[in-house]
Amino acid sequence: MRKRQNPFPGGLEGGLYKPLTQEGIMKIHKASMKVFEETGIQVNDERALKEFHNAGADVDFNKKIVRASESWVLDKIKTAPSKVTLYGREDKYNMELDGYKVYIGTGGTALNVLDIDTGMRRPSTLKDVQMAARLVDALDNIHYFVLSCYPNELDKKNVDVNRFYAGIRNTSKHVMGGVYTSEGIRNIVKYASLIAGSKEALLKKPFISFITCIMSPLVMDKDYTDLMITAIESGLPLATPTAPMAGSTSPATLAGTLVQMNVEALSGVLLSQIIDPGHPVLYSCVPTTTDLRTGAFCFGSIEMGMMNAACAQLSRFYNLPNYTTAGVNESKIPDIQSGYESMATTMLCALAGSNYIHDAAGLIESGLAISYEQYVVDNDILGMCMRAVKGIEINDDTLAVDVINEVGPAGNYLSNDHTVMNMKKEFFYNTVSDRNTRSRWEADGSLDGRERARRIAKQILANHKPLGVDKAIEDEILKEIPGMVQEWID
Repeated sequence: MRKRQNPFPGGLEGGLYKPLTQEGIMKIHKASMKVFEETGIQVNDERALKEFHNAGADVDFNKKIVRASESWVLDKIKTAPSKVTLYGREDKYNMELDGYKVYIGTGGTALNVLDIDTGMRRPSTLKDVQMAARLVDALDNIHYFVLSCYPNELDKKNVDVNRFYAGIRNTSKHVMGGVYTSEGIRNIVKYASLIAGSKEALLKKPFISFITCIMSPLVMDKDYTDLMITAIESGLPLATPTAPMAGSTSPATLAGTLVQMNVEALSGVLLSQIIDPGHPVLYSCVPTTTDLRTGAFCFGSIEMGMMNAACAQLSRFYNLPNYTTAGVNESKIPDIQSGYESMATTMLCALAGSNYIHDAAGLIESGLAISYEQYVVDNDILGMCMRAVKGIEINDDTLAVDVINEVGPAGNYLSNDHTVMNMKKEFFYNTVSDRNTRSRWEADGSLDGRERARRIAKQILANHKPLGVDKAIEDEILKEIPGMVQEWID
């Protein structure tokens, strides 16, 4: 599949949408520091407790509570880099997470998939990880690949090495993913180093990164924190997301949820900097809401988009790059609901200048399933969002006074050189949308958007060839790394 040049790439500067005032940011910060000092966080990992204690925090080892002053928190996070570069295996996919630069990609660890042939929901497999990565590799407006589904047929001990390799093998964009075992992390680093040429080469240009979670409210879980420490020791970039749900695992007010989330997000940054000052870490947020009429978890609410947009402002207050969340929807299939919910939250985060907007492609059903059609639809949504981020360029050429005077009253601009020169860089052209007349649409089969997207996805999966991994290196990986699936699907 021939790839066209994208006039609206990742890395454009956002920041036009600001849900928080400067006064609001400062109030959230001060309230967060009060929670750090008075309530603290529960840390259920003994090594992490010792690390916090040795670094000067107030640690109650019996209750496993860590408290800290504002000055201590601010001093410790100062060593965290203000810019983190996540690399692709091809340089065109490198991402500089800095300031208000915007990149948008996938996310998940969904347990289910809508089968591309039958449309029916089924448990996801390792083949789906590969297919999703290959599809993302070909979609211009998806800037990176977060491992988006879980291979249900594998034992947990073998999930990490196979999921990451399935991603790396099928896309040369940056691959990030959650992890399940410390041994898995170490083995991923081993084969990623082989692919990069050496461990030093991998650390210099990391094309993979890890996700380990913090639990709401205010808990660093033992297992996740142990994984976090292993990931920090790997030297590779790290996201430590927290996912408070307003009204159930955090206060019902958006401001209160942001306060709690800020404490949790900073906790991950703190541990990384205590163990490895300067470690590349992202201020990581997944604030959502609860439908208090039913108790349902809401990924597609407009308030979720607003809070994640606010995270971009909070992260810049601390001079940290951010990992935020948008684009997931509650719909069970790719339909009207999946479109408007995905668009609303992603657009807010993009316009706010979020650096690394994850979960924004392919996910439906509150993140419980992926859909190949939804990846294609979301690719269009992401392109529209990046077009909005680019804004309206004002200069002598775009003002077009000479062109207006040349064409004059009752003229036509279609054949004018100025139109030809600007048609690709000024307008975003959707791939799924039907802009034909009704008669032409009917003649083409009266296809709805889901079917058009499905056909595009099937065409890509049938024809697109990703970069892959050198055969000699792959043979060594399959031989040396325990738990690797030997029968890889092309």
